[in-house]
Amino acid sequence: MAKRDYYEVLGVDRNASANDIKKAYRKMAIQYHPDKNPGNKSAEEKFKEAAEAYSVLSDPDKKARYDQFGFEGMNATGGGGFSGAGMDMNDIFSMFGDIFGGGGFGGFGGFGGGGARQQQARFRGGDLRVKVKLSLNEIATGVTKKFKLKKYVACKHCNGSGAEGNATETCPECRGTGRVVRTQQSIFGMMRSEAVCPRCNGEGKIIKNKCRHCSGDGIVMGEEVVEVQIPAGVTAGMQLSLRGKGNAGKHNGVPGDLLIQIEEEKHPNLVRDENDLVYSLLLDIPTATLGGVVEIPTLEGPVKVNIEAGTQPGKVLRLRGKGLPVLNGYGRGDIVVNISVYIPETLSKDEKKYIEGFKSSENFRPSESIKEQLFKKFRNFFD
Repeated sequence: MAKRDYYEVLGVDRNASANDIKKAYRKMAIQYHPDKNPGNKSAEEKFKEAAEAYSVLSDPDKKARYDQFGFEGMNATGGGGFSGAGMDMNDIFSMFGDIFGGGGFGGFGGFGGGGARQQQARFRGGDLRVKVKLSLNEIATGVTKKFKLKKYVACKHCNGSGAEGNATETCPECRGTGRVVRTQQSIFGMMRSEAVCPRCNGEGKIIKNKCRHCSGDGIVMGEEVVEVQIPAGVTAGMQLSLRGKGNAGKHNGVPGDLLIQIEEEKHPNLVRDENDLVYSLLLDIPTATLGGVVEIPTLEGPVKVNIEAGTQPGKVLRLRGKGLPVLNGYGRGDIVVNISVYIPETLSKDEKKYIEGFKSSENFRPSESIKEQLFKKFRNFFD
């Protein structure tokens, strides 16, 4: 089934504030929460759909990428977005339960069967950021890059649990819920409050004997080679996100993301202008006057172009479809050729005499139409 627009899913417009987006998601999450709709697969799918939409629209970078490129911008690296359908419900609860005041879904509004549905806390690993500099040729075709990353990885000795022999036990203080409820007397009567369990830090379990290799964290510093498929048409300053390839989270928590910042190498002959490439062609006087054939550099190699006789400085040629591809779309830009004419800076005596002979020729005097064309270009430059 085709995905629905994220703004449509949450019922907000594209100019909605972060607070409006949060409120809309909160309302939908309550409406379609599994505890309120037991056994209702349709409600569960809508719950996941809302979580997916919120995961993108609540993140400024992902939202900007989605606004510009749509769903393709989320999938550009094979993992930059979020798929509610591919996540465990516990992942959704742990990622977004905080918008319900820190109490998780089970602690909000009274539904959830008390602590039976309470979600345990999961540590999240930190994000990693790398920069990659691409040539225009790589941007034109897309490219696979490999990064050797120093980062936190799951401890192999304890399989990321942090416990020697993977031995953990249910926290006796919160009884595995990760939350504790306290009741105290106040001037308004008995007040009930809920907070993260101080003994297990919300995990619902405690470690009896810490792993000697990771000191109980479940993570150690290591290395990983990550392969990233960078799509054709990316631009300098764009940030791609590869989900789950950042630092590992403590105690088998949620891994962070790998953020790839795009930079561009300068091309020796071509300058990028969005999806177009600009080339400055400097003609000699004979070629501009008599016409001829010149070579224009492109990303696929030089191509020959016919120059008409009487070509004027400032004329623009276009090589259609020789520019850069549209990111995750159809079509390519052009190569825009701006023509200038080279005037010799020094001349021999014979050359000067030869040029002097042209002064009396009407053909070497600019016509009124040429003057008008040049003035229009000059005036448009300031408009």
